[in-house]
Amino acid sequence: MDERKRDSMVAYLRRRMVEFGIKPEDLAASMAADQRRQHAAKYRNASGEIWDGHGDMPQWLVQATSAGQSSDHFAVRDDGFQRTVQRAGVNWANDPFAGTRLAAANPLHPDTR
Repeated sequence: MDERKRDSMVAYLRRRMVEFGIKPEDLAASMAADQRRQHAAKYRNASGEIWDGHGDMPQWLVQATSAGQSSDHFAVRDDGFQRTVQRAGVNWANDPFAGTRLAAANPLHPDTR
């Protein structure tokens, strides 16, 4: 983003903050609360939705576990990163097709050709 666009965006945000009565302290408090909430997360999905493990299980986790996925797959490590499941003998780190349809296609199955 160039400097002119950035300045324009900052001016726009300041006008909107005044319009809605939002103070910089309000933003700082909200950001701090978000960081605390993110840090307290015990489960996180690929979309960034989180659950702290208390209360009812969120719909996204209910659906995933109902489909056979382990809740451990969504567990968040202490350092804030999501755990990854390692399959024995397979290193997907440099696979250029990981996450694409090509990676999921089974050449022996007629529906995936």
